[in-house]
Amino acid sequence: MQVPDQAFPAPGSIAAILPAAGSGQRFGAASNKLFAELAGKPLWFHAASRLANSEAVGRVVLVVSQVDQDVFRSSYAAMVEQLGVELVLGGSERTDSVQAGLEHLAGDATVQWVAIHDAARPLIRASDMTAVFSAVQRTGAAILATPVPGTVKRGKLDHGGSRTVDRRELWLALTPQVFRIGLLKQAYDKHNGRPATDDAQLVERMGHEVTLVQGSADNLKITYPEDLSVAEAILATQIQQSK
Repeated sequence: MQVPDQAFPAPGSIAAILPAAGSGQRFGAASNKLFAELAGKPLWFHAASRLANSEAVGRVVLVVSQVDQDVFRSSYAAMVEQLGVELVLGGSERTDSVQAGLEHLAGDATVQWVAIHDAARPLIRASDMTAVFSAVQRTGAAILATPVPGTVKRGKLDHGGSRTVDRRELWLALTPQVFRIGLLKQAYDKHNGRPATDDAQLVERMGHEVTLVQGSADNLKITYPEDLSVAEAILATQIQQSK
């Protein structure tokens, strides 16, 4: 774990890409889970607005599916305009959507950094964004992460014994994951379709160090319907703390 220094990206020099083209099948809803409401606003709006409120973020790109594009342009047109969100068509895989977002940003010399953030993470704290935005200045690649909280076992269910894994160096990756734009483009150019669970893995494959910045465990990713109840409680706590 490395502690971020006090350097900070110039105003407007970060572009945020929010992949939002997934189906969210585990959520069980007929429509995109990002349309589920938290405190009266859709999940994607909470995530996008928190990034848009950062002075360092100059552009917010929401990568959506063909099926959902009309919904964003009609039902959520006012919210999209309010935040200045740029809608881009994504692909079948998350990496396809991030690639589409990067291509959309091509030619904008003001964008020096790219922050990839899950559109289903509506509770990112401003302090965590400040920390990871500061850290990326030093190494060109930094992600939020939180320590694995419980005992970790390695083994197979109903197949022999298990063994305990030392969790002192184990972290759960969060978002935003932030990179120098040229570095991330290079990582995607070398991707070649190999499976990757996050953008940091693509950068790691090139041998580039990715800085871990400890983030808040309440940076929850909404995956199941019951997660909304937890998110409501977290949001209420965050609002109370901000007063």
